[in-house]
Amino acid sequence: QVQLVESGGGSVQAGGSLRLSCAASEYTYSSYCMGWFRQAPGKEREGVAAFDRDDSTRYADSVKGRFTISKDNAKNTLYLEMYSLKPEDTAMYYCAARACWYPSLYSTNYNYWGQGTQVTVSS
Repeated sequence: QVQLVESGGGSVQAGGSLRLSCAASEYTYSSYCMGWFRQAPGKEREGVAAFDRDDSTRYADSVKGRFTISKDNAKNTLYLEMYSLKPEDTAMYYCAARACWYPSLYSTNYNYWGQGTQVTVSS
């Protein structure tokens, strides 16, 4: 059974930091590759960070150097550490799972999604 549950969102001021977590079922974690996406009101969902099939990481240009994706295999948990947050990072953040042979930052390649966690950055 595929399960993805995000947590860790909240409201911060610009320049602050947050860490998002995504707890996955053991089946999900071991069977799929995972990534983080976000969607702001009125905008399309965009890929933020993801693991490729070889466990290398990929980031959107807008977050490179500020966000870090990581995972804890013992806890079946995916993380997104966000630093130097900007108002334009405000969005609903989702973790998602895909078959690993698909490219990692395209939302259409992901079949399974969490419910999302809201991140709001004020100026």
